[in-house]
Amino acid sequence: MMKVRNFVIPAVLALLGLLAWQADNYVLRLSTTVCMYAALATSWNLIGGYAGYPSFATAAFFGLGAYVAGVLQTHGLAFGWAWTAAAFLVALFAGLLGRAILHLRGHYFAIASLVVADVLREVSNSWTSLTGGGMGLNLPLLKLGNVNQQALFYFAAMLVVAVLALLLSWHVNRSRLGWALRCIEQNEDAALVIGVDARRAKVTAFALSGWIAGAAGAVYASWVTYIDPTDVFDTLLSVKPIIMALLGGVGTVTGPVIGAVVYLGLEELLWRNVLEFHAGLLGILVVLLVLFLSGGLHDARLQRAYVWLRSRLGRQGEVNA
Repeated sequence: MMKVRNFVIPAVLALLGLLAWQADNYVLRLSTTVCMYAALATSWNLIGGYAGYPSFATAAFFGLGAYVAGVLQTHGLAFGWAWTAAAFLVALFAGLLGRAILHLRGHYFAIASLVVADVLREVSNSWTSLTGGGMGLNLPLLKLGNVNQQALFYFAAMLVVAVLALLLSWHVNRSRLGWALRCIEQNEDAALVIGVDARRAKVTAFALSGWIAGAAGAVYASWVTYIDPTDVFDTLLSVKPIIMALLGGVGTVTGPVIGAVVYLGLEELLWRNVLEFHAGLLGILVVLLVLFLSGGLHDARLQRAYVWLRSRLGRQGEVNA
């Protein structure tokens, strides 16, 4: 069954790419957004799903990646190098941050990770000579042809980030690092007893999480061409990835991607019509997921579909025999 699942999401992403290639700007925008959401949810899943540490630092990594890439581009660096530098600088920042706060557990770690985005937001607001402060930062427009060609380019760039995030998650899940993180998630004290280097595993996962979110933020900054502290350091950018992972299946490779697609569908079809109660709906959704769908759609729906399909194929084989 795992082999089937490992091929489903890459096939869906490939189909998404083919469809978006012929789509209009609205569909391209949605496709780019779902790729960004998938990358952010997968980023959170590395530390929150595999290791069980409730991180709220995704917004900090995303915003820092956006500003690093934006500042580098405004100083003349090519967008490709700016994106790469932003991703690795955010990974370095996440690693250093992880060494400072990952000794905390539970709600203590959650609070410590939550305030990082607030601190970076205040720094961005105050450092007007570099970031533009509250007025925001305008990025240079890339010469990519007409509007449709630009939309297609940014979709392709965000799709690459999402695919890299998925491949990284798959590799971590099958590696010694993934085994160590799952031991930590089950019982960190017991993991230490059996020889797991918990601190190294957690810091590595945190750095990888920052690398993905930073890359997504860098591409996002060029995509929208204007960023400001309240946008890229928005607390919802830390909350949404958690909800997506819960929707799809926490601690799984493909679950965050499934959750990103479902979440975007809900956002487009339902929540935009009830903006005044958006936060309330998010809270209700989290409660319902925890109480009634703790394994996410990844476990609940796909397992039932797989069992049903297998039973149908088995009956068909008996009839043919």
